[in-house]
Amino acid sequence: MQRNSKNSLIKFEYTGKDITAWGGMRLMKEVLDKSGVKEKFQSLDLPKPGSNIGYNAIDLIESFMVCVWLGGVRFSHTAFVRFDEVLKEIFGWKRVASISTYTRFFRKFSNKRNNEVYPELNRWFFDQIPIKKYTMDVDSTVVTRYGDQEGAKVGYNPRKPGRNSHHPLIAFVSELRMVANAWLRPGNVASGSNVFEFLKESIEILKDKQIGLLRADSGFFGRKFFEFLESRAINYIIACKMYPTLKNQIKELRNWIAEDKGIEIVEFDFQANKWLGKSRRMIVVRQSVKQRPKAVGKTLFPELEELSDYRYQCYATNLDLPVGSIWQLYRGRADAENRIKELKYDFGMNGFCMEDFWATEAAFRMICFAYNLMSLFRQIAIKGDVEHTLSTIRFKCFAIGSYIKKKGREKILMLSVKLPKRSWMDGLFSQVADLTRPFPIKV
Repeated sequence: MQRNSKNSLIKFEYTGKDITAWGGMRLMKEVLDKSGVKEKFQSLDLPKPGSNIGYNAIDLIESFMVCVWLGGVRFSHTAFVRFDEVLKEIFGWKRVASISTYTRFFRKFSNKRNNEVYPELNRWFFDQIPIKKYTMDVDSTVVTRYGDQEGAKVGYNPRKPGRNSHHPLIAFVSELRMVANAWLRPGNVASGSNVFEFLKESIEILKDKQIGLLRADSGFFGRKFFEFLESRAINYIIACKMYPTLKNQIKELRNWIAEDKGIEIVEFDFQANKWLGKSRRMIVVRQSVKQRPKAVGKTLFPELEELSDYRYQCYATNLDLPVGSIWQLYRGRADAENRIKELKYDFGMNGFCMEDFWATEAAFRMICFAYNLMSLFRQIAIKGDVEHTLSTIRFKCFAIGSYIKKKGREKILMLSVKLPKRSWMDGLFSQVADLTRPFPIKV
């Protein structure tokens, strides 16, 4: 019986031609060139090679960011880039470093160098974005570690209790979906540890712009934090820690206003014992679990039948706005959680860890800068109403089989793109080719 041709195996042969799966990274090469980032790197105090044949710092940084954009989450993944000859041609690298070269490079970053390089780099970057007022979201997160790295300590770790961790502190510019500043911290510090110095640096990075609103979770709730913001005339909405005295006042509240089905809001003035005679405006939101099964918040009074059905959220604010507006404004802070998830799961923030604390922080802060460059690309090239994650962009824009051919003295990148998609790709290339400073971002 003759074998059905549909089930026959396709033949194969070999080719020595250099081919890449990532031809679409030509887009990010254009972003790096047109944005002026490379020129800025040249002005910074980056580690110098130890010999005449050492690797150029800018090439190391570029190839590191390319590794992150392609899904690398640890230094061993830099091999993606090292052995891709077409990527080398696209970015103009004569060679790409080994794993140990990257780790040696980041180990040359000290606390002093981190505090000189990254604030200046971020300050320059945000100077290119023409916004005058912004919302800052301050948040901390936990990064679990599995070794004995410096600064990895046992602290609050809801997913892996008892495990060593680092406890980064991050400030986001909400309207831009970008990272204004980021510090790595030991895992055993509280959410609000070092926050005042961190905020001073973050405000200095954005010194020519005005903070219209600062939002933070309950880890930053407290008199000193409020006074720091109030002394600088910064508007804020901060989630509250449910002190017993605060819970007692919430329990006695009666003038609830219906905001929506199963949602009620009320406001009152609250003064904790250590607030030195000054009260703050509190906004309380409660949601009925019966009417809204997915209600968020905390069940504060399970022992009281008339209140056990409700979940509560409480915010301190110095804004003079209607209570419903305060709640809606704070809800926008949830996007910071999405940024952190993307940094962890798409940009490898959980990886690239070394024994030296400041080296790990340098890699972490470089990942945050790579995040900003990708956000810039999203906003100038892709646009649209849908906020694409890096994993989606990687699939739609970068994962394009390609090779380079020569035409006379000219090299041409041949992209394997089907005809219906070519006009869309042409649009992306056109957008990044027109990139100028200030960056054409519309908020």
